[in-house]
Amino acid sequence: MPAVSFQSVSKTFPTARGPFQALQDVSLDIQEGEFFGLLGPNGAGKTTLISILAGLAKASSGSVKVLGHDVQSDYAAARRRLGVVPQELVFDPFFSVRETLRIQSGYFGVKNNDAWIDELLESLGLADKAQSNMRQLSGGMKRRVLVAQALVHKPPIIVLDEPTAGVDVELRQTLWHFIARLNREGHTVLLTTHYLEEAEALCNRVAMLKHGQIVKLAQMSELLKSASANVLQFKTDSALPAAMAERARVTGRIVQIPAQDALDVEHLLSALRESGVVLEDVEIRRADLEDVFIHVMNEKEQGAGI
Repeated sequence: MPAVSFQSVSKTFPTARGPFQALQDVSLDIQEGEFFGLLGPNGAGKTTLISILAGLAKASSGSVKVLGHDVQSDYAAARRRLGVVPQELVFDPFFSVRETLRIQSGYFGVKNNDAWIDELLESLGLADKAQSNMRQLSGGMKRRVLVAQALVHKPPIIVLDEPTAGVDVELRQTLWHFIARLNREGHTVLLTTHYLEEAEALCNRVAMLKHGQIVKLAQMSELLKSASANVLQFKTDSALPAAMAERARVTGRIVQIPAQDALDVEHLLSALRESGVVLEDVEIRRADLEDVFIHVMNEKEQGAGI
């Protein structure tokens, strides 16, 4: 039995300009114990899919099950098995951190779990903030409390919707160390993130969404094997030749161009020299998930099939 099963899920929202289809016939099974990544640009439908999973939105058609429990007809059982960390910083300003976690435990009928609350506080770097009012916490600390709230009832499935957006490096490292431990202990993790290096380091399998449809679903190892063998990376203030500019990914002064092999790299460097492009900090690296992601998104823009 899959931990999470999406079957032909579609979602349409009414708008002033007519119906907007946020999801279109999404089918996907996430197995127990997986660390699964759900990737896509803004507006791809990731948060809508998670909202349907969590019971915060209703699918226009299709079904979603959590360990065999339908999220609509058997909502209570499905929700007990989920721990969801939302994008938004939502908190009650009238309680301390410890009180917040005890109240959250009560929503799931969990009593006398102070030992687990203490472990969460310690593992997420919140132990010294246990008695602090939620209003006194920084944004990063509030984010840690949201994670603790999602885990306080020990759910078998953890859903993380952009959990490290806008937070510091220390929190990211603390969070991933703890979540990776829970995954090793058998918890299923579903992650959405724009930090593709995180997805590459953590996820066993990923699905890429665009315009509400899955355009890629594969093991991480398969995705990386499918990428160009190398990437030529350098810095420059010069304009690239037009043909090369079409292939390149440019971020400020940093230019990255996919290259199949050493001969391709040699040809690229020769063409750059002939065009008078001045290079700095030249290096050749292996392709990563970001390279694959950009290729897949561009490929679909050009009308390629799945």
